[in-house]
Amino acid sequence: MRSVIPDYLAEVLEDVRSDTSGEPAGYIPELAAAEPERLGAVFAMVDGAVYGAGDIDVEFTIQSISKPFTYALALSDRGFDPVLAKVGVEPSGEAFNEISLESDTGRPLNPMINAGAITTHSMAGSEDLSPAERVERVVHGLSAFAGRRLKMDEAVCASEMESAHRNLAIAYMLRSHDILTEDPRAVVDGYIRQCSVLVTARDLAMMAATLANRGVNPLTGEQVIRGPVVRQVLSVMATCGMYDAAGDWATQVGIPAKSGVAGGLIGALPGQIGIATFSPRLDPHGNSVRGVSLFERFSSDMGLHVMEVPAAARAVVRSNHVVGSGPDAIRVFQLQGGIRFAGAERVVREVLDTAPAEARVALDLTMVHSIDDVSRRMLLEVVRRLTLDGREVYLVDPESIIPDPDPGDGGRVTVIGDVEEAVSPPRTVVQGGGRSGEA
Repeated sequence: MRSVIPDYLAEVLEDVRSDTSGEPAGYIPELAAAEPERLGAVFAMVDGAVYGAGDIDVEFTIQSISKPFTYALALSDRGFDPVLAKVGVEPSGEAFNEISLESDTGRPLNPMINAGAITTHSMAGSEDLSPAERVERVVHGLSAFAGRRLKMDEAVCASEMESAHRNLAIAYMLRSHDILTEDPRAVVDGYIRQCSVLVTARDLAMMAATLANRGVNPLTGEQVIRGPVVRQVLSVMATCGMYDAAGDWATQVGIPAKSGVAGGLIGALPGQIGIATFSPRLDPHGNSVRGVSLFERFSSDMGLHVMEVPAAARAVVRSNHVVGSGPDAIRVFQLQGGIRFAGAERVVREVLDTAPAEARVALDLTMVHSIDDVSRRMLLEVVRRLTLDGREVYLVDPESIIPDPDPGDGGRVTVIGDVEEAVSPPRTVVQGGGRSGEA
């Protein structure tokens, strides 16, 4: 049986593929030449499982998606007070490249706009680092989030530096207010190098999952940043990550996020999932057109709005055991608690990893107190696919947690009140298309 999640991702990618509105970033020659039809999406769970579809291993430059991660490095390396003294946390309501500074202090409003990002780049690592050493600190830190060593695209770096006039203007203004204390040109060069680091959608999803996992990389187990830094970064992403579209994003999608002008887009939902999409066509805000559509679908389909869904219980699978022996043996997956998307994904993976050899399989919901719609659909799809694999499937559901357990075309499930009923009638059989009565 295959997992249902890559199939879902492939389906949603096809739904947005026909949208050809927007264009790749035109103000940077190397980005303007990007293949506009590239499209991919990745889910990275907080325990390291990764699902993807489309162009998920195509490299592109990280661009502004580097901002929250470099902000995290600055907070870790210098401490909260020194960083907050130079960079605020208020939404600007302005474009990413606006020359936006507080009138009295000269402090950038937040670290997600270029003025704040240039400042936080200058605060990564210790104060005594050279510009080259600071770039290495940033690349090393981004690599730790991704779980592999990342490299830089020198062609994009050179292309961006040739057209960096606005960023240089911002940097010189920051220097005039003593927000920057180093050579503005050297800082901008380092910031552009930071933005020119090459990543894939798979890398970005793991970076987002590291934030979702309280700063621990799910693959390597490394504690990249501490919990308080994660909270600060995710809070700023939620309010400022999508620039002048931040309000629409917060209400419609509700996932702390950050976009980049190469077409990447990430979201991190604490305790559950890191998400990344890649599509180079941009809207007027500089956000990926298809990426925004994909996130809207993910949030809607799976109930991922941060104001709606608490973190899923990790121990949703209470036990995985066999009842009986020989031809009468039944593989029982006993579930518990409230099941939402992240919990349902763990059930899907438990079934896949077990690959039951028994002819009969039971999903025991006796200790489940609630299940949301996406999880219900995922579990019923597991039932359907187990049926198609030749298994006889039982749903132990004495309290009708799933009131209408129709597994869909080709599926068949027997609803029982106790595992022991699997060998003694009566029981209710539900076949794809509706209920077939008592058996």
